[in-house]
Amino acid sequence: MNIKVIKSNEDYMQAMTRLSALMVLDPKAGSRDDNELELLALVIEDYERKIVPPAVPDPVDAILFRMDQMKLGRKGLEQYIGSTSKVSEVLSHKRPLSLSMIRRLHQGLGIPADVLIGCEGNEKAALGKEPRRRPCPE
Repeated sequence: MNIKVIKSNEDYMQAMTRLSALMVLDPKAGSRDDNELELLALVIEDYERKIVPPAVPDPVDAILFRMDQMKLGRKGLEQYIGSTSKVSEVLSHKRPLSLSMIRRLHQGLGIPADVLIGCEGNEKAALGKEPRRRPCPE
């Protein structure tokens, strides 16, 4: 076991190759190969966090995901968004979420407010316009 900190793309590719080989072996829990697999996964995860920016979900995608989780239909969103037409416009990216909608969705469905606000290139264009870019609050 010769695991080192990943500092380059070449190191990353070597680590990924070794990780794949270990996964094919399907080592027994607690074995030397299992320990190497776990440690290698941690080193790879650390490197990926440094080079790949975190994905921020689209507010509408987050709403649709929560609807699916809760088995909630469009009609169920009316209490958070408003009329049937408003729900349709929001879900089709034709109407942005208002502050009151964001509050109600956050409180009622438990969707994080920062996701609903839509930060740093995360907003969809309303009515075919380019989205405004704004950073997430720190």
